[in-house]
Amino acid sequence: MKKATKKEIAEIHQLFIERYDEAVTELTYKNAYELVVAVALSAQCTDKRVNILTPPLFKKYPTTKELAMADIDEVKSFINSCSFFNNKAKNIILMAQRVEEVYGGEIPLNEKDLQTLAGVGQKTANVVMIEYTGANLMAVDTHVFRVSHRLGLSDDKTAIATEATLVKKFKNDLHALHQGMVLFGRYICKAKNPQCDECFLTEYCRTTDTFKV
Repeated sequence: MKKATKKEIAEIHQLFIERYDEAVTELTYKNAYELVVAVALSAQCTDKRVNILTPPLFKKYPTTKELAMADIDEVKSFINSCSFFNNKAKNIILMAQRVEEVYGGEIPLNEKDLQTLAGVGQKTANVVMIEYTGANLMAVDTHVFRVSHRLGLSDDKTAIATEATLVKKFKNDLHALHQGMVLFGRYICKAKNPQCDECFLTEYCRTTDTFKV
């Protein structure tokens, strides 16, 4: 597959920024604690589903203090319609315990410290930083991965490698580009039945005939 040229990368960058400059996550949250939990739950689960689960969860456990002392089976009962809920329940409790013990009940707002929390990998840490602080970081989920491959921005085999390539190619406005690529992939450049008639990047598409990543 032919890679996007420097000129095309600059044009794609500009078009994403123009369209998605104000874009924010579709997860609902009130503070950094709620955001970390919501992002952790959203792995392989839709934002819509997470937004249904979290209000009663946060009512029961309004801060890391309550969640750190929570009964795991009770936590599972709140999130059992989410994929991998057993593991996620265990992780968010461990996350809350570490925040209480190491960070005095405050979510640490840098990506390295965030990654020391249970269930928080590089992608989750970057998403939290992008959303909460507007950090110039990139996070690659399935949508960003698909879009970057279809546009010839990356041919990397993993999300982490794709992230490094996008950071190198785009450099600036990464927070807006991340949000934009997520929304573009979710609603227009979908895995199945992409809405090509609604696409504003058709001239840059490398996979019109195949739609395979």
